[in-house]
Amino acid sequence: QVLLLLEADDEVTIAAARAHADSDIITIVEVPPADPRTKPKACNYGLQFATGEIVTIYDAEDAPEPLQLRKTVVAFEKSPPEVICIQSKLAYHNAHQNLLTGWFTAEYGLWFGYLLPGMMRSASPIPLGGTSNHLRRDVLVAIGAWDPFNVTEDADLGLRIHAEGLRTAVLDSTTLEEANSDTINWIRQRSRWYKGYLQTWLVHIRRPVVMWRSVGPRSFLRLTLILAGTPIIAVLNLGFWLITILWFLGQPALVGAVFPWWVYFPALVALILGNGATLYMNLIALREDDRADLIVPALTVPGFFVLMSIAAAKGVYQLIRTPSYWEKTYHGLARRPEAEPPEPS
Repeated sequence: QVLLLLEADDEVTIAAARAHADSDIITIVEVPPADPRTKPKACNYGLQFATGEIVTIYDAEDAPEPLQLRKTVVAFEKSPPEVICIQSKLAYHNAHQNLLTGWFTAEYGLWFGYLLPGMMRSASPIPLGGTSNHLRRDVLVAIGAWDPFNVTEDADLGLRIHAEGLRTAVLDSTTLEEANSDTINWIRQRSRWYKGYLQTWLVHIRRPVVMWRSVGPRSFLRLTLILAGTPIIAVLNLGFWLITILWFLGQPALVGAVFPWWVYFPALVALILGNGATLYMNLIALREDDRADLIVPALTVPGFFVLMSIAAAKGVYQLIRTPSYWEKTYHGLARRPEAEPPEPS
């Protein structure tokens, strides 16, 4: 069963879908135009029409591995009953379009190839990827499905799955997506992710004792560092870089008055070790994935940090002004991978 979820007032997309979609295979579901106009609201509406035991979420522009759904069924059959969600890996097909897409591809290789599997092995909550999620429908309904007001509903759902004593596994199957090649478009997308990370953390930290007991002290610290620490540190970097510029512009006395030596030198060590560790992890991930073609993005990743900081600042601002506003990402800026030519008859 394939359900294509479209906003009911998006007449252009609905008309295009009806003209090209095979009605015998794809059912178009028109989501009522009501607030909040978010992806999780649409998923909750579409869930009412789903009849399968397993529910899979794909973005419309995704190109999943052809056997991914079959692999998912086998993975569920071989997994313990507490595994109710399987996350497939995500990668990009336009890594070489420009430097930005190279950074984005290298980041995803590290995240889905190493960090998420590591979190799975340590029995930590896994912030889901938003697409290529395969979930047992009965359990998904029992835990309340998606939060319609959260703009990173995947991260929130991953935490709630873990809090219920259930688990998420990572499947060795890849879905190809289009990496943002336009800087403004990328900032729009990443600011929503950062806003959603903070939103998810604030929702669950309202009862810190309950969260501590449900996920455990190690996972509590890890999730705080990932969900709250990632966007907050990215915002603070703007201030840190300004202070560094002041230092090089000949204002060491001003910097010294604000940061005495016992603060400055540990911060300097953190700067060197932190950036060095990030570069090293990117290089290790690329080596293991045999992606020597991305060596330049891996070595220039500090430039990626600047864009992250701008996106984080925008996300924090929007969290205050428009917390549930879903800033859409434009796709179709890169040519999709060409299909392999058919074998001769």
